[in-house]
Amino acid sequence: MARVCEVCGKGHQIGNLVSHANNKSKRSFKPNLQTVRALIGKTVKRILACTNCIKAGKVIKAG
Repeated sequence: MARVCEVCGKGHQIGNLVSHANNKSKRSFKPNLQTVRALIGKTVKRILACTNCIKAGKVIKAG
């Protein structure tokens, strides 16, 4: 399973780790994904959602 937000589709990005001597090596930036029990239609499902979507109210939590 890919580590991708199921709401907005945010996934990992690749960039450079830059040292003080300006040496560059590849690194990846991963989204802050949380498992959430969300209300999808009329059913409750566990989804992976990024914290930005949870804070913005795009995910309706099932409680």
